[in-house]
Amino acid sequence: MDFVSRMTRCPRPYLPDAGRDALEAVPWARGAVAELLNGTGGSSPYLKGLIAREAEWLQSALDDPEGTLSVLMTKVGALRADTVAPGLRQAKRRVALLTALADLAGVWPLEKVTGTLSDFADLACEAALRPALALEVKRGKLPGMTEADLETACGMVVLAMGKMGGAELNYSSDIDLICLFDETRFDPEQYHEARSGFVRATRKMSGTLNDLTGDGYVFRTDLRLRPDPSVTPVCMAMDAAERYYESLGRTWERAAYIKARPAAGDIAAGQTFLETLRPFIWRRHLDFAAIQDAHDIRLRIRKHKGLGGPITVPGHNLKLGRGGIREIEFFTQTRQLIAGGRDPDLRVRGTVPGLRVLASKGWFPPEVAETLARHYRHLREVEHRVQMINDAQTHDMPGSDDGLDRLASLMGLDTTTMTRDLRDRLTEVHQLTEGFFAPDACEPAAESDNENAITSRWPNYPALRSGRAVEIFNRLRPEILSRLGQAAKPDEALLAFDGFLEGLPAGVQVFSLFEANPQLIDLLVDITGISADLARHLSRNAGVLDAVIGGDFFADWPGGVALTAELGDVLAREADYERKLDAARRWGKEWHFRIGVHLLRGLADAAETGMRYADLAQASLAGLWPVVQAEFAKKHGPAPGRGAVVLGMGSLGAGRLHARSDLDVIVIYDPDGVETSDGRRPLPSRTYYARLTQALITGLTAPMAEGRLYELDMRLRPSGNQGPVATSLDAFRTYQKNDAWTWEHLALTRARVVAGPVALAQDVEAFRNTLLIVPRDDHEVLRDVAQMRARIAAAKRASDPWDPKLGRGRMQDIELFAQAGALVSATPDRSVATGIEAARDLGWISAPQAAHLVHTHTLCWTVQIGARLISDSVLKPQALGAGGCRFLTKLAGVTGIDALLSQLEQDAAAAAAILDAVLPDAEETS
Repeated sequence: MDFVSRMTRCPRPYLPDAGRDALEAVPWARGAVAELLNGTGGSSPYLKGLIAREAEWLQSALDDPEGTLSVLMTKVGALRADTVAPGLRQAKRRVALLTALADLAGVWPLEKVTGTLSDFADLACEAALRPALALEVKRGKLPGMTEADLETACGMVVLAMGKMGGAELNYSSDIDLICLFDETRFDPEQYHEARSGFVRATRKMSGTLNDLTGDGYVFRTDLRLRPDPSVTPVCMAMDAAERYYESLGRTWERAAYIKARPAAGDIAAGQTFLETLRPFIWRRHLDFAAIQDAHDIRLRIRKHKGLGGPITVPGHNLKLGRGGIREIEFFTQTRQLIAGGRDPDLRVRGTVPGLRVLASKGWFPPEVAETLARHYRHLREVEHRVQMINDAQTHDMPGSDDGLDRLASLMGLDTTTMTRDLRDRLTEVHQLTEGFFAPDACEPAAESDNENAITSRWPNYPALRSGRAVEIFNRLRPEILSRLGQAAKPDEALLAFDGFLEGLPAGVQVFSLFEANPQLIDLLVDITGISADLARHLSRNAGVLDAVIGGDFFADWPGGVALTAELGDVLAREADYERKLDAARRWGKEWHFRIGVHLLRGLADAAETGMRYADLAQASLAGLWPVVQAEFAKKHGPAPGRGAVVLGMGSLGAGRLHARSDLDVIVIYDPDGVETSDGRRPLPSRTYYARLTQALITGLTAPMAEGRLYELDMRLRPSGNQGPVATSLDAFRTYQKNDAWTWEHLALTRARVVAGPVALAQDVEAFRNTLLIVPRDDHEVLRDVAQMRARIAAAKRASDPWDPKLGRGRMQDIELFAQAGALVSATPDRSVATGIEAARDLGWISAPQAAHLVHTHTLCWTVQIGARLISDSVLKPQALGAGGCRFLTKLAGVTGIDALLSQLEQDAAAAAAILDAVLPDAEETS
């Protein structure tokens, strides 16, 4: 479609005589085009001058604006060194005129307008940089560089920042640039000479763009966003910039880099540099402290510029004033900074795209995003028209009636309508954004003597040693104390919270998170009210609270397959092996925390929770096993033969773990006739898989920055601790057929492959099933189980009445019996209930007895999983406090902690009697 058919609006001339003067310069203009040029020239002195100067070119340009723009951009890219300065200025005039007319007429939307201006800025930087670098190369001032190196700008890159980086340049915008060079392309002794050459090239590029000549200027350039601009050169080494950001970078610099992109020069080097800054820009944990930083920046800007007053349209700053463009940008960027480290989808440069993706992720309702996007577009369009009048880099609305009338004419509106509409928009933006930056603080309340005795210690805790942490915490303190006071045992709850606070190494991030998400205070009170131990764990791993804000924390359980895929995505985002291991630990802790909170809040029962912990462990193994192998293969080559699988044993194999479970595993490999690996340092297959298994153990158990992932127990492998850590498939088969004890076959009834290649996993499972269907002698199996039972009892002679696992008639006792039933009946299913049903079908026990064993095992497991969630030591009710005891009894479905102990002892005694009647006497079998 042509220009006229797309027009949706038209300015009117503020000064009719000026409009007529503009039309005299374009005698070819007719109809709607003439009306557009009349209104434009009659309201904007700057555009009136451009119309007169580019009248001949404009006639054909309006026939096909997009095609004309494409031709213009191509010519800019082909400018010779001696024509760059005048050529760019002519191109700037034409881009400015065509963009303004397309904007004023509604032919191009805002994104096309700002995108065109930004694309031209990119081309202008490239065109100005190229001859500047060529001159330095020609003079030999960039050591070792030749004309061929100009293709990659000799390793120099121009980063577009701010609105240029986001493809959001306004009509009369400065361009914010950071210029860097890749110092690795030069020998160390050449560094200073090379840097001087790049500095000269940067200044020449800036002058080409910035200098005002008879042909005008191209762009005002601002190089002050670089690190410490008062003391650093205008072009810095990438390594120096990276070290600055890692050690001294501030929140506003992180926000600036959200929109950063390579615009000219060595684009690949620029992208690599931005990738190295990713941990600086996008923090691993939810960064709610960025809210206060952004709020402080806003207040400082307002104070410095004198913009803190009420919203009044005359003279109002559209960018920095209340309800202005910057508030929407800060509102968007701050949320991106908060969560972009966890969610790469949030790492978008544009403001409107940022609003929409944040809404899609649940950070605020979609209608808020659309309202702010609508107002943002309108404010940007008003800003453009303010700047179009005199090509002035201003964001201030006119302060006089005449000035407002002129602006309204350029917008094609009457002044009253324009003013009222703008005031309404600014007010709504301010209302939607201000509460996010400055939430209301709770009113302080009087504290009791007991509270004073405890809270008086708080100023000495590490978390409250910075003024900023104290400031945020003081706003939270009344609400926290109020909610602790509502607990069933307020004094115990306060002490538990005190333990949490004492163990917290730093407070700003956590307190900021609580302030932005008050619902977390309820969760914290729940946790501290149940167990001081769990509160201390949380204080040392406060980053797991990030998961609660992730949007789907209370959603249904995704399942093991989805978890494995998610961990794969997390690991794929990390390039470094050590970072992958730490990322797996962070991810695992967040899911571990989520499982525990669901159990704590009654969103999952004991059986579901055990399955979830097992799913998480399997996903961790399945996700990390390929990563460990890939890292190992860098030195020793790919795994020889068919690879290796991880066989989960015990509770992992049965798919039921608790919060502190170790993982019982066996690594089984199949060299498939391959004797050695093929790598830089080849290894014999047996040695290869042994060392690979050790690498897996290290990958899971090494105490890294994020702690350990799991503890591994490999004592169930053939020959126990005396055998190799990895077992070949042939050796495993031979051992199980010829040398394994009955207890090892009992263990296989719960074995399950949890990681490794599918084909090998299928072979291991097929062998397990084949081994299980071998006919067994009932009495021989029951005799062996009785002997094992006696040895376990002898090893722990004084049983703890609160121990749900060890002791007569308790979990381990019942599980051994269930495994015997599964083994003799050749039942491949791994659950305890199925094994007990098999024992019933074999005639060992009656149906009521089977039901009681299942019931007792369920009770023991319930106590076990609940106790292990809230304590890492032997269960002692007197140490749990009222909250912990209440949690355990509610989980078990009984009233009172004494009733729970009585139920446990009675059910275990009855279960022991059932097993005593079936299993032979230990002395007779020895």
